[in-house]
Amino acid sequence: MRVLFFGTPSFAAPTLAALLASRHTVAGVVTQPDRARGRGQKVTFSPVKALAMANNLPVFQPDTLKTDETLDAIRRFGADIGVVAAYGKILPQRLLDIPPQGLINVHASLLPRWRGAAPIQRAILAGDTVTGVTIMRVVFALDAGAMLSKVEVPIGENVTSVELEAELAAKGAELLVGTLEQLERGTASEVAQDPDLATYATKIDRADGPIDWSRSAREIHNQIRGLHPWPLASTTFRGQRLIIRASRVSNTHSGHVGPGTIIELGDQAITIATGAGTLDATVIQPESRKPQTAREFASGVRLQRGERFA
Repeated sequence: MRVLFFGTPSFAAPTLAALLASRHTVAGVVTQPDRARGRGQKVTFSPVKALAMANNLPVFQPDTLKTDETLDAIRRFGADIGVVAAYGKILPQRLLDIPPQGLINVHASLLPRWRGAAPIQRAILAGDTVTGVTIMRVVFALDAGAMLSKVEVPIGENVTSVELEAELAAKGAELLVGTLEQLERGTASEVAQDPDLATYATKIDRADGPIDWSRSAREIHNQIRGLHPWPLASTTFRGQRLIIRASRVSNTHSGHVGPGTIIELGDQAITIATGAGTLDATVIQPESRKPQTAREFASGVRLQRGERFA
């Protein structure tokens, strides 16, 4: 089939690569306009654009998908089907009506759980032990289209969002190519989502970062790994922001101290009391400095048992 690909970030790149390696033809790539990134605000290509250009694919970067000019450009690609993977904008119905076989989406959750913008992070934050990828029809409603295929992926106890994203991206790419084969043969089956089972993965922002030490050790650990690499979970220590980059749930007895109290200083971890259980902080980053091991941080600030993170 002749495929028009819609995608932008690193999650989408493996799907484009899998399409390029398949027997299908990639007619072109639609991706977000170039934007300034990083501290220097240098304009750089998205991972999808970089891959497309390396393979001499036509690249289209419209500011909007709603104008007649944009829709005419989409038609000129002459695609049989559209494939979407983290494109980053809602696709209007007029665009969905263009490819004869519609558009399908690579979504990083087991729908109908975690519809929306941040399914990977929200799954970890919620303490889910299993997630996956769903290939679904794109409709003019948030991740509500019929499901064509699924693959499950276990979530390890200490896996971070960035690690899980890489695994889901690879699994989704493989699943997408197989689903295209089924669609072309006419053997694909479509299963409607049960709206009563839908949950929503709202966008992650900086407000998700501050740690509430009255929560359980497990919930805080999930926050730390779920918000890695952005916006990162943080606390306040001696009036300064402190990022907790890695942790584990520990079994240390905390006694009757308050949440946030430092109860042990070990070579590998700083053990902190929480609302339920204790947490080992293993990698710590003071604001505007490099990440440090627990031992390096404790030694550098002359940390004492009984001090508290706020």
